[in-house]
Amino acid sequence: MKVAAIHIAPGRRLPVKSVDAVAAEAGRGLVGDRYYGTKHRHVTLQSREQLDDAAERYGRDIDSAGTRRNVTVDEGVIPTKPGTRLTIGDVELEVIRMSAPCRILDDEIGPGAMRALSQRTGSVCRLLTSGTIRVGDEVRVSAQTGG
Repeated sequence: MKVAAIHIAPGRRLPVKSVDAVAAEAGRGLVGDRYYGTKHRHVTLQSREQLDDAAERYGRDIDSAGTRRNVTVDEGVIPTKPGTRLTIGDVELEVIRMSAPCRILDDEIGPGAMRALSQRTGSVCRLLTSGTIRVGDEVRVSAQTGG
């Protein structure tokens, strides 16, 4: 599994920006993103494969930027079990919870998108180490420590 896209947004409902790399600060978040400095919601992850599955149910393409998630991987299923640890490049993250779809998806993508994306919107993670996350970085599930 590899990073296929990275998106950040400076504020709620402000347009997301596609970037090739982003600085990740342990305990803080992605520099320049709306959730930077929050207690636990540092990074959101989703899978292109799961988006394509949702698009098939929805009946049209779903752009990874439209979901407003930070990191999109190219394939596979994003772990949602709290405590699961992942590594992106040299940055370590821990899953906090599943990233539930919200009504903004219907506004950004179109009516019915929220329902099509149910159970396919990835995870919310906190950053355990600092570094840079880049498009093309390998993503590894390294351990499951929580329950």
